Amino acid sequence: MRDKLIEKLIKGEEKRQAEGLELIPSENYVSEDVLKANGSVFTNKYSEGYPGRRYYGGQDFTDQVERLAIERVCKLFNCKFANVQPHSGAPANLAVYAALLTPGDTVLGMDLSHGGHLTHGHPMTLPAKIYKFVTYKMKNPDTGEIDYEDMRRVALETKPKLIIAGFSAYPRTLNYKKFVEIAREVGAITMADMAHIAGLIAAGALRNPFDDGFDIITSTTHKTLRGPRGGIILTRENEEIAKKIDKAIFPGIQGGPHMHTIAAKAVAFGEAMTPSFKKYAKQVLKNAKAMEEVFRKNKIRMIGGGTDNHLILADVFGSLGVTGKEAQTVLDEVGITLNMNAIAGDTRKPLDPSGIRFGTPAITTRGFREKECKYVAELMIKVLKNKDDKKLKEYIHKEIKKLAKKFPIPKKFV
Repeated sequence: MRDKLIEKLIKGEEKRQAEGLELIPSENYVSEDVLKANGSVFTNKYSEGYPGRRYYGGQDFTDQVERLAIERVCKLFNCKFANVQPHSGAPANLAVYAALLTPGDTVLGMDLSHGGHLTHGHPMTLPAKIYKFVTYKMKNPDTGEIDYEDMRRVALETKPKLIIAGFSAYPRTLNYKKFVEIAREVGAITMADMAHIAGLIAAGALRNPFDDGFDIITSTTHKTLRGPRGGIILTRENEEIAKKIDKAIFPGIQGGPHMHTIAAKAVAFGEAMTPSFKKYAKQVLKNAKAMEEVFRKNKIRMIGGGTDNHLILADVFGSLGVTGKEAQTVLDEVGITLNMNAIAGDTRKPLDPSGIRFGTPAITTRGFREKECKYVAELMIKVLKNKDDKKLKEYIHKEIKKLAKKFPIPKKFV
């Protein structure tokens, strides 16, 4: 690379990733094949429109790539229609709103403090300035059970046009049938934002919302799906909805699609069809349970009481007297990366909350199994209990580097 400054920064990031452990549940590693496709000559090509209906010439290969991506993702999630052009998860959600709602319409989504995502109605976001968002919450943060009775009450009172199932920091399983029942009662469309667990659904490790009658699934393509950073919108069988979504993406909120990213998505979808990916997804869940066991043994409160998926949300301030920001910083010092996170009923500020969020997708990609995940959890707790012990932190940092060296980031998955 001729730009030596950027080259140095890239190498620095490569070293950081290689020598540390990534526990942020929304992050993962991609294969060398995904990286190659993402950095391919498709980055040079404008392809406004859709396969067979472009506004520029020279689309022989772009059309084939996009059709292949659509075919593969529809097979993965057992649906009829897919839009693979969204640049990420937030634009995918925004496109669904634009396609199906009119300004002022009501949307029912999970409360942010109870695990929902910013795009499900946070007042600082663009959708919240256009549509009216109402929320549902957990009945009890210590069990994670959603208050479906209250959700139904809110739905009957507010008559939402769209009901969203999905989350950013919720560790338990949603009852998709309940969502569909409530939606049918009030005449709402159902959308599942599966950005975090799409890979686990594709592999059959977690239930597919389409099997319970959901209309739409939105997702990112990284996280557990282990592809490039991007988004997708899937429609189970309603062609009319699918056409509206296509128009909402282009020309609604996006111009030319990023064909290099779509090529990389197609590669990742192909990888997700393999037997090895199914094994990977099941191991992600086993590893999360292993970490849960250690945190429970050490009497550290977990929101939801544990996990059914790939992530854990722990109340470190209430359990250890360490704030989320302190925990994130001190763990970063020993080579463990995770993120501070607000918890339900948090009395602390968002930039220094009570909780931390961590998960197992990335370390499972490196080959970690239950034994290693338990050890990492034990090291995490030691650090948090002794955050000012410099010698202990130096020792643990060495242990993390040893683990990282023993389980290098793989280049190929199949």
